[in-house]
Amino acid sequence: MRGKEIFNQMSPYKPGKQIEDVKKEYGLEKIVKLASNENPFGYSTKVKQNLSNWTEHLEIYPDGYATNLRLALADKLDVDKDQLVFGCGSDEVVDIICRTFLEPGTNTIMASPTFPQYKHNARIQGAAIKEVALVDGYHDLEGMLNEVDEQTKVLWLCTPNNPTGCLINCEQFTYVMDNCPKHVLIVVDEAYYEYIETDDAPDTIAALKKYPNLIVLRTFSKAYGLAGLRVGYGVTSEEIATILNITRGPFNTTTIAQGSALIALEDEEFLQFSVNQNKQNKQDFIKFLDSIGLSYYDSETNFVFVKLPVPGDELFEYLLHKGFIVRSGEALGHPYGVRITIGNKPDMDELQQIMKEYFTSVNKKENIH
Repeated sequence: MRGKEIFNQMSPYKPGKQIEDVKKEYGLEKIVKLASNENPFGYSTKVKQNLSNWTEHLEIYPDGYATNLRLALADKLDVDKDQLVFGCGSDEVVDIICRTFLEPGTNTIMASPTFPQYKHNARIQGAAIKEVALVDGYHDLEGMLNEVDEQTKVLWLCTPNNPTGCLINCEQFTYVMDNCPKHVLIVVDEAYYEYIETDDAPDTIAALKKYPNLIVLRTFSKAYGLAGLRVGYGVTSEEIATILNITRGPFNTTTIAQGSALIALEDEEFLQFSVNQNKQNKQDFIKFLDSIGLSYYDSETNFVFVKLPVPGDELFEYLLHKGFIVRSGEALGHPYGVRITIGNKPDMDELQQIMKEYFTSVNKKENIH
């Protein structure tokens, strides 16, 4: 059997190295994974305490409407319940958007580099891809708008952007929304929304009342720590949500995932603890980078993209031998850098010491030559 022609030019997603694989390959007992922007502080203990409540009737299909989670989230965001679309992670909502709006003869616009699933899913649907290079880690919004034409269906804004961590501020967001033609769906992917510290971030949910061609994506995978359960969502106009829910599979989020997300949503104490710990550890890591002369992109996330004088793969391999998994920029469209998830304090302190030793060694070699 032959699939679509486009699959001859594509390959499956390659996740970062897994902990058990690295232990075996390098003969290590302890591995610290700082490659996938997961939450090092786990998830709400209230979720753990309630897990058994959702395992009584696994023979029954989940609520395809995710009623309880839908009502709670609609209330928290002050939107109508029918403005929501749920996905198996927000990346499934990305796929749903592509399947709904993109087809051969259409095009879609995105930054480069950015979250790769926009491009991946759009190519499967046969749409033409228009990529606009970032400017020092930030979206080139004017350049993106210049690429819009009558065939443009979707414009993607990842803010804060993955892999750079840079944010689109209020003024920039309003500029895009006011100047983009109304036939284009503007997707604002806020997977790292809860980590944003600046006061200059746009209120995208409030903006839905003014812009009917806007959809905002968020997730329970990052700050809420439920990456293993896969719950994400989109908030948009009722008209667009209705179309997306036609495309969406009827039982795409599980009973356990829905129940866990609902409790995580209500546990503000854990969320604030998680966000505050990330903030402090990120500040300490940035001070360290400054002290050894390494630059980095502005980050409003739980990771920092570090610019390097050497290829990202070199530092990646060195850290791997020391038991730390980070994400090389070579796999992210930025070869001279690494993306490092902010971990807990003891792990970050150890990482800093290892990085300091590495760059001291690199500098000595350069001086010898």
